[in-house]
Amino acid sequence: MTPSPLYDQIQEAAAAVRAKWPRTPAAGIILGTGLGKLTEDIAAEAVLPYESIPHMPRSTAPTHRGQLVCGTLEGKPVVAMEGRFHFYEGWTLQQVTFPVRVMRALGCETLLVSNACGGMNPQWNKGDLMLIEDHINLLGDNPLIGPNDDRLGERFPDMCHAYDRELLKLGKRLAMEEQITCHQGVFVAVSGPNLETRAEYRFLRQLGADVVGMSTVPEVIVAVHAKMRVMGVSVITDQCLPDALEPVSLADIVATANEAEKQLRRLVRRVVAAL
Repeated sequence: MTPSPLYDQIQEAAAAVRAKWPRTPAAGIILGTGLGKLTEDIAAEAVLPYESIPHMPRSTAPTHRGQLVCGTLEGKPVVAMEGRFHFYEGWTLQQVTFPVRVMRALGCETLLVSNACGGMNPQWNKGDLMLIEDHINLLGDNPLIGPNDDRLGERFPDMCHAYDRELLKLGKRLAMEEQITCHQGVFVAVSGPNLETRAEYRFLRQLGADVVGMSTVPEVIVAVHAKMRVMGVSVITDQCLPDALEPVSLADIVATANEAEKQLRRLVRRVVAAL
């Protein structure tokens, strides 16, 4: 085991959360751009601004409020990130994924991660949901680079089933029951913050990706490292078809995410209830 200051920072942050909310979460939830209203469904018992938690970064992305909401959802204790961190904000990937480490230290064994993304599959529409079955990391970095602390996870975690097979089946079944349009596909992570060129969308599609975004993959890598079960859901907020590409604004992306969030909230509530 190679000791690292990261472990002590995680324990200090978890202790600060536990002092305000002593329960063990059944699930940790990460909310993407325009998807923060899910916290309205949580019966909040403690709301902790990130600046009140030791070593926690500050959220600077638009629509990301920057607080940890702890409470119950469908009768289950949960902890939700209302605002995540991104590589493009200038944080290291260890900082981006620090909240996942804290969730695990609180006893959380399941991570539900959501994001707003660009859709490259021509058969899918803006506003559709996609369950992530696999991902491609094109961030040019990895949160596990550096000395490995065996207390946090093994040196070479296997990513064969990064997204839990049983949770994927559960999500598909519940989406059908709720009559929610929900696909299954591959998410590719890029650094951003600019959106991609036509040539880049062609390249990413040829790699086998269905949607593209600027988050999620680092958190999932760390969750797998920490032996957490992961379910990922993407909200397609714009269509990225090279031969029919049109400029898109953040306002358009957020508006689509806000509308699609109604379906995401229903799906997440059902998933949490079934845990």
